[in-house]
Amino acid sequence: MYGFGTMIEQLKKSPKTIVFTEGTDPRILEAASRLLASSFLTPILVGNESDVLKAAEEAGYNIRGAQIIDSNHYDRFDEMVERFCDLRKGKGMTSEEARKVLAAPNYFGTMLVEMGVADSLLGGATYSTADTVRPALQIIKTKPGNSIVSSCFILVRPGATGENEVLAMSDCAININPTEDELVEICGETVECAKIFGVDPKVAFLSYSTMGSGKGPDVEKMRNAAIKAKVKFPTTPIEGELQFDAAVSPRVARTKCPKSQVAGHANTFIFPDLSSGNMGYKIAQRMGNFEAYGPILLGLNAPVNDLSRGCNAIEVYSMAIITAALV
Repeated sequence: MYGFGTMIEQLKKSPKTIVFTEGTDPRILEAASRLLASSFLTPILVGNESDVLKAAEEAGYNIRGAQIIDSNHYDRFDEMVERFCDLRKGKGMTSEEARKVLAAPNYFGTMLVEMGVADSLLGGATYSTADTVRPALQIIKTKPGNSIVSSCFILVRPGATGENEVLAMSDCAININPTEDELVEICGETVECAKIFGVDPKVAFLSYSTMGSGKGPDVEKMRNAAIKAKVKFPTTPIEGELQFDAAVSPRVARTKCPKSQVAGHANTFIFPDLSSGNMGYKIAQRMGNFEAYGPILLGLNAPVNDLSRGCNAIEVYSMAIITAALV
């Protein structure tokens, strides 16, 4: 696996900065303290300086060396307001309205990335995924050629041979019911994300049907999406539609789709909708003893990632490294 050690070595060669939008949260402060003990990633904590320092002292974390930026006392705030109004000019936003929006840490932190003050952002320890994605879409925006933001979970567990087993699953956090073309876009972004973690992607478009064994609109969607993905990414092994057992079990694959080079060996999974994707990665996490890293947001012009509200400090630390490594 392209592991955290490799990512850290990469960051040591080219140190980055990361914005944490919830600067007083104890989990954020613990992760920031761990990062500051090294020199490869500098945290920027959004919040009132006195409040952040008090929270760190009460929790017992040393955050000496962290940047603390308060929207109420930011010397470039007028410039930020002007840039935000320009980005949102189609919405007819006034400067006064922009100031109110940018007082919110998620918007303020995202503008710090857009202005080049920070390289990346990690938020969502206390608010929803939508509250991380919305400002990212409005400010950072999608890459040229991309129409959506999607997400990927990387799942890791120790393998029998001593090497980690690493899987990629998408989209498990953002798009409720993606279209065929959106699934193709999700596939492309997921393949590139999987490679960062050392996965040699073998992609399965998942369904309740294997190569025509079942019928229905959802089956047709996944079959058509897989066909389109094969055309768009001709060097990537892709198969679909596949049931999960046919995707991962060589024995089942020999019966259901013996001619497939992917079936039985898939390690990158594209789900038909958010419901199945979210359940799928959580089943793997809770019953398959995988560590789940994500959601890793895909398709944006700069790395912005979302935390689970149930996260712990170790997960914050890990996601900070992953986010900065995507710069």
